[in-house]
Amino acid sequence: MSIQNLASYDPFADVGEEIAVAEPVEEAKKATQGYNYVHIRIQQRNGRKTLTTLQGLPKEYDPKKLLKAFKKEFACNGTIVDDEEMGQIIQLQGDQRQKISMFLIEEGIPKQEVKVHGF
Repeated sequence: MSIQNLASYDPFADVGEEIAVAEPVEEAKKATQGYNYVHIRIQQRNGRKTLTTLQGLPKEYDPKKLLKAFKKEFACNGTIVDDEEMGQIIQLQGDQRQKISMFLIEEGIPKQEVKVHGF
C-alpha cells in the first residue's frame, strides 16, 4: 500500500509543457531562434508592492510609445530597462498583466504569442 499525497508535485508547472528550469541566457537564445513570445511577468517587491515586466516585443513596436500609452491607459508609472541578454524590458508599477495582454491583443499581436506568467 502506498501513500499518494507524499508524491512531489510542481504547482507552477504549465500544463502541456515540459518541466524545465531555463536560464535567462537560454531564453534569450530561444527568442532569437524563432520562439517569438511576448512574456508578461509579475515580480514581488516589498510588502504588497508588485512590478509587471514585459519583454520580447516584436521589432515593429516602439517601446517608448508603448510605455507612454500604457502609463496613460493604466494610470501607473513605468520605465524601460536595457538588458544585455533580454534587450529592452518595459517595467510598470502594480499588477498590470491582464490589461497589458488585452492591450497587445487589440493591437494585433496574436493571442498564442502572448505568454502571461506569475502567481
